Amino acid sequence: MVLKIPQQRRIHPLPHFAERFQALTTMNAHLLAAAKSMSNPLLDATALIKSAQTVIAIEAQAITALHERIDANFLRACQLMFECPGRVVVSGMGKSGHIARKIAATLASTGTPSFFVHPAEASHGDLGMITQKDVVLALSNSGETDELLAILPLIKRQGIPLIAMSGNKGSSLARLADVHLDTSVPAEACPLDLAPTSSTTAALVMGDALAIALMEARGFTDEDFARSHPAGSLGRQLLLKISDIMHTGGQIPNVGPGVSLTEALVEMTRKGLGMTAIVEPEEQRLLGVFTDGDLRRAVDDDDIDLRTTPVTRLMTAHPKTITADKLAVEAAQVMEAYKIHALLVVDGDNRVVGALNIHDLLRARVV
Repeated sequence: MVLKIPQQRRIHPLPHFAERFQALTTMNAHLLAAAKSMSNPLLDATALIKSAQTVIAIEAQAITALHERIDANFLRACQLMFECPGRVVVSGMGKSGHIARKIAATLASTGTPSFFVHPAEASHGDLGMITQKDVVLALSNSGETDELLAILPLIKRQGIPLIAMSGNKGSSLARLADVHLDTSVPAEACPLDLAPTSSTTAALVMGDALAIALMEARGFTDEDFARSHPAGSLGRQLLLKISDIMHTGGQIPNVGPGVSLTEALVEMTRKGLGMTAIVEPEEQRLLGVFTDGDLRRAVDDDDIDLRTTPVTRLMTAHPKTITADKLAVEAAQVMEAYKIHALLVVDGDNRVVGALNIHDLLRARVV
């Protein structure tokens, strides 16, 4: 397979952080005034805001520093993962483990089969989950995590490609890896320089960079994304068809062209979709539609006798329709565009095969 390198996307420069933070501070000056009423003497509003802004600035600098590290090593990592016949196995311990789980989930949902293996559990049997067809992506900021280093010799012995992501180029993990991705940071956002903050953010962003680069190289589409998210709103929009939710058979409201408005009203009431199709008796081809709105207008007209007036007199000929193979979200778009609340479903010969209304779309959570 050929690894496609997508066209470079335009990256808008980040605004100057000091100016941005000053603007935010000015815009939210009322928060400082409100904070004066804080009852806890240990909470200093000015100090809290300054601390938060400092954290964001430090972590933003860590992310910006990654730009120059998108190099040959990054391309080699992409190639190994793109050509992997198995799965990308992501592993890490502690906070790096949490980031590794997220990277594995992002890879899996964007077209690169992936899963997380806990390095400590790997030493007690879970190493059997990793095969020679896989690629291992190991995360450790120090590059000296004991639980990871314990399983690396076994991974290397099987000839499994190893990609390391760490903040220490000279670490044991970096030396053992086939590819090393440098996620080092100038400083942690933690004032004690102890809690993983900037380093985990940098690792997470590098993982996202890998996932999205591979997604674009694979030509992964929103429809592909929906297949791995069938329960989400996007999945419903991109996977649910008209045929999945439409009323069929005896549930379809329909009458012949010779019936009166009263008979059409009875059919509408019985089927409960707020309309009825007027169809040819034999071929069931659509002639028109009669809706609740048409009925209201007829009631307001003193010249119309509901018992004797044929439905064809007030029906809408050539109404808006949809086919069963269309997406349910397309029905919602048609209803919104034409300010209608129901649609008839027809086949290629204009025969009525189904019906649905806005309540069917609501029940399916399409809208």
